Amino acid sequence: MQASADIRAILDKAHIHYEVLEHPPAFTAMEIAEAQHIVGQQVIKAVIVKVDGKLGMCVLPAIHVIDFAKLKAALKAKDVHLETESKVAMLFPTYEVGAMPPFGHLAGLTVYLDKSLEENDTVAFNAGSHREMLRIKFKDYLRLVKPTLIDFGMHISHRSEP
Repeated sequence: MQASADIRAILDKAHIHYEVLEHPPAFTAMEIAEAQHIVGQQVIKAVIVKVDGKLGMCVLPAIHVIDFAKLKAALKAKDVHLETESKVAMLFPTYEVGAMPPFGHLAGLTVYLDKSLEENDTVAFNAGSHREMLRIKFKDYLRLVKPTLIDFGMHISHRSEP
């Protein structure tokens, strides 16, 4: 797939070793983790947010959701909310919707990385499709993306149901 080839080229140029992981179509980070038999803490997902009118990318483990109160407080923002799927699709037209890799810096976005990921040696992420992901060393991800580390994730099991 072309999107994956683009991401691989970026990793190759940065001299980052990666492993290609193919799986049956999966549409959530947790489905991907299960298909790959990888713990949810190591599968990272990218979520586009709007922070006081400016787009940013939040990267967090598959087993977490964004705690918007924590994110808002950490960023000292007045308004933080999810961007619409249609706008995200326009931002990342070469990737399948919902399968964008966690490289927001390539689109000029600030990348916010949840601090809980610091315990990982490796991370795996969508490579632009719902059938393939890549795994790299966490330290290589940090070197390439240079994200802002903040505490904004909440384990899925701690989320309160309405």
